[in-house]
Formats: sequence, structure tokens, C-alpha cells
Amino acid sequence: MKYLLFLFTITSLLTAQDYKKITFPSKDGLPISAYLYSDANRSKPFILLLHQAGYSKGEYLEIAPALERMGFNVMAVDLRSGGTVNNVPNETSDMALKKGLDTSYLATIPDIEASLAYSKKHLSQGKLILWGSSYSAGLALYIAGMDNDIAGVLAFSPGEYYKKRGKKFIEEHVRKLDIPIFITSAKNEKKYWWNIYKAIPSQGKTYYLPHSKGVHGAKALWKKNPSHEGYWKAVKDFLQQFIQN
Repeated sequence: MKYLLFLFTITSLLTAQDYKKITFPSKDGLPISAYLYSDANRSKPFILLLHQAGYSKGEYLEIAPALERMGFNVMAVDLRSGGTVNNVPNETSDMALKKGLDTSYLATIPDIEASLAYSKKHLSQGKLILWGSSYSAGLALYIAGMDNDIAGVLAFSPGEYYKKRGKKFIEEHVRKLDIPIFITSAKNEKKYWWNIYKAIPSQGKTYYLPHSKGVHGAKALWKKNPSHEGYWKAVKDFLQQFIQN
């Protein structure tokens, strides 16, 4: 019994040391909670991870350490539109709701911009990569079109999820993207992002669709997804260009 307790304690400590929890303000002062997977080498390429609807930074508990092992510094943030996933509450969303703030998808844009600004100032001196899941995937593409510091984007199940901005909001804002872009989704979701993909002029764009049904959003990379290996191979192939000397 003592041996099992010892193993549980060690495992818990190792899990806890995978990341450092940090907090910084959004543009309106709302605290943004984040998990930072990083070492002291700020010259490494840096990936900012954004979650899908109803989720939190907990979407990346399994994904972020794998990216760190590949040679990236990584930060997963809580956006104000979200909820609990993998037993990790969305602290930014919880606080926004308590304050009576707008928690729509578009309301997260200042959170993403603040996260990028914080990363540039305090965490990264290397290539900056933006990664989005579902609603945040579209916003990642949108913001990349305005921020020249972003070196690449990975968009998991993007789409035109923003009714107030029209049916072609993202499509219209990707027409000047000339950086490497990776898009993926469940197999039957291609119709939601194909026009966006076609509108991207970048020669470095690529996409992946699984042979099987697949999964919506970044959780396609979770080990419990039967097709996760195919997704991971495509992601690693794309990311390799950022860690090559």
C-alpha cells in the first residue's frame, strides 16, 4: 500500500511539473489563466494554443507536453468563451461570467491578442506559431492576417462561426496570408473550411483529412481517438519546418 501511495505521489509531482500556471491581463484587464510548458531557452519556436467552445486550457494537457518534447515552448490559455474539460475549469470564462462580460466567440479576440503580446514580451524570442481549435481556429487565421510576427498557423476544424461578421468573415481575411498554414478536421467537416483554404494565397499551406471519420477540433490528437496517429504525423510533418536549423 505504501509503495502504491509512493508511486501515486511521484506521478502526481511529475504531472504537476509539466507546466507552470501563470496569469496575465487581457486588454480589458480580465485575468487570463494559462499553462506554460517552457524552459529557459526563449529562442525556441513558441506555440500559443487556443481551445474550442466549451473548453479550457485543459484541452491540451496531453498535447502540449508532446509539442514541448518536439522542441517547442508552448502556452495553453483560457479564453473567455469556454468551460471545463479534462477536469480543468476555464478560469478566464468563470471570471468573465462573474463580471457580466460578453463571452461570445468574437469577444475572445482581445484575449488572443493579449496572449500574443504577453508571449512576445515575456516568453518568446523565436518563431511564433498560433494554434486554434474550432471557433478559435478561425480566429487564429483571422489574427494571423493582421499580425506580422506570426510565423505559422495550425487550424483544427475552422469555419465561419461568427454570424455577426457575415458568412465570409474568415475567408475575406485570409486572402493576404503568405505564411505556412495547416488545416485539419473531421472528414465530413471539409465543406466548412474549404473555401477558406482556397482563399489563402500562401504557397506553404497544407491540409490533412483522416481516412476514417475523424474528430472535431484539436482533441483529434488525444490518444483515445482511434485516428490520432494520422493526425499527429501530419502535425509533426508541418511543424518540422519551424525547428529545422
